[in-house]
Amino acid sequence: MILYPAIDLKDGQAVRLLRGDMEKSTVFNDDPAAQAMAFVEAGCEWLHLVDLNGAFEGEPVNAAPVEAILERTKVPAQLGGGIRDMATIERWLDKGLARVILGTVAVEDPDLVREAARAFPGKVAVGIDARDGRVATKGWAEETDVMVTDLAKSFEDAGVAAIIYTDINRDGAMQGPNVEATAALARAVSIPVIASGGVSSLDDLIALRDCGADLNGAISGRALYDGALDLEEALGVLKAG
Repeated sequence: MILYPAIDLKDGQAVRLLRGDMEKSTVFNDDPAAQAMAFVEAGCEWLHLVDLNGAFEGEPVNAAPVEAILERTKVPAQLGGGIRDMATIERWLDKGLARVILGTVAVEDPDLVREAARAFPGKVAVGIDARDGRVATKGWAEETDVMVTDLAKSFEDAGVAAIIYTDINRDGAMQGPNVEATAALARAVSIPVIASGGVSSLDDLIALRDCGADLNGAISGRALYDGALDLEEALGVLKAG
């Protein structure tokens, strides 16, 4: 199981939000590329990047820090937030991004997801963010009547590389991930599932690893910045396990 350190970008800085609220952000580093290098030096195999402003505005906003991260680090990175057309997808992949994450458009324009997955095999993931089992879009600001499992199953034959499932109520709250819902989703689809939201301790990672479903990985942010989770130790435990 891969551990993806998260770098959430707001106004050019690395921040964490509480339950997706842009008004409740904590700045952890004003040099996101330096933060990325710290994660790489600790041994991470992937980076998870989110353009928070982009998610709300519908187009990339924090391109400069993302590009700086891609220039300075050699591990693959995935990015979500404001990626809603083929031109933007192509532009990011051309800049060296390993994988784009499509969230809002997965609900509003599923054909774009399918087209992108065909055009760029292995480089397109679907981000499914949910409150109480229902999908939220546009930076979590709008809730839909679409159920998580229904949306995930609709992409079974699309060739997407992964589904990143975030329980919004757990995100940034340091209260542990929704292991049960994540495992249920992973068992319901053949697409690799990455857990996100609330991963705040070594016990949380072990619980996800041992949940009975074959998860691709887990994303952690605030816990790594707060020191509640030691990246080197966590990577060692996951490798050994």
